[in-house]
Amino acid sequence: MQAKIATLTLNPALDKSTEVDRLVAEQKLRCGPLRFDAGGGGINVSKAIQRLGGQQVAVFPAGGHNGKLLCELLEKEGVKTESVSVLGETRENLSVLESSSHAQYRFTLPGLQITENQADECLDIIKKLTPDYLVASGSLPPGLPETYYEKVAAFAKNIGARFVLDTSGEALKAAADEGLFLLKPNLAELSVLAGVEKLEMNEVDDAALKIIKEGMCEVVVVSLGPQGALLVTKSGFEHIPAPMVKKQSTVGAGDSMVAGMVWALNEGKSFREMAQIGVACGTAATMNQGTELFHTEEVWRLLAWIQQYGDRYRLRDFGT
Repeated sequence: MQAKIATLTLNPALDKSTEVDRLVAEQKLRCGPLRFDAGGGGINVSKAIQRLGGQQVAVFPAGGHNGKLLCELLEKEGVKTESVSVLGETRENLSVLESSSHAQYRFTLPGLQITENQADECLDIIKKLTPDYLVASGSLPPGLPETYYEKVAAFAKNIGARFVLDTSGEALKAAADEGLFLLKPNLAELSVLAGVEKLEMNEVDDAALKIIKEGMCEVVVVSLGPQGALLVTKSGFEHIPAPMVKKQSTVGAGDSMVAGMVWALNEGKSFREMAQIGVACGTAATMNQGTELFHTEEVWRLLAWIQQYGDRYRLRDFGT
C-alpha cells in the first residue's frame, strides 16, 4: 500500500463525549447519549484529510477492546489504517459539555505503555508506504523517551518524506533540534523553541524566523487561536485572520488545522493558501460539539471569507 500522506499516532485514544445540564459534586448526573470517536493527534489528522478527499494512511499501536473499536470506527469513516497490535488496553478520553454554561470539561487518561521496539514497528510500516508527507501529532505514550520524535525526524529524512510535527514540551524541542519541514506551535511552544520565557505579539515573527534560520524547520505557522495564524517562511511573514464563529468545542481544532495544511501542500497549493485552508479547517472544527471534527462544507465557506475579506481583519501591527 502506498500513500501520499502517512500519519503517526503513538498515543491513540478512544474518545467519548456526552453532555449534562450541570456538573454537581456527589450527585447522580443524567447525561446525554454517549458518542464514540477514534482519537489521538495523528488519527484526527487522517480523519480530516479523508474528509477533504486526500490520500492517507493512519499508523498507530492498538490494544484490547478499545483498540479494536478504534479501528472499526476508522473503517466506517473510510480512513485507511495500519496498526501494530500491542498488549493492554488503548486509553480512553472523556469530554463532557455542561449545557447550562457551555463549558467543556476534558478528562484525559494515561496512555497505554509501549516499547521503543513497538514504536519502531510503526516506522517500519511507514517506510513501506513511501509517503511524501509524514505527520506526527500528539503526545508520546509512557515507555518512550522524550527524544523519540527526534528519531522520527531523522527517519523521515532517510525515507525522503517531509516531516510535520504537532506536539509540545521536550518532545517538540528535541525533534526541532533534528530539523523538520513544518511546525505549528502556539505562542507558548514558540517561546520554548526560541529560548525565551514569553513572547509579545510584536515579537512572534522574529522568533519564528529565528528558529527557521537555526534549521529547526522550513515553515512555521503560529497558531493564534481566535486571531487565526501567522505564516512565517525565510521570505517573510503574513497574518491569516480567522472568521468569527460560535465556538462549541476546541477538541480536534489543532489537528484539523494541521490536516488542512498538509492536504493543501499535497495538492500543490502555495504556502499562503496552505495557511488559509488550515485556519478554515481549524475554525470549522470549533463549530461542532464534543469530539467531532469539521464539516467540509463549512471549511469551504470559511475559506471563501478568509480569501475575500481577510485583508480587512489582518493584524497590521503585532504590538497592538
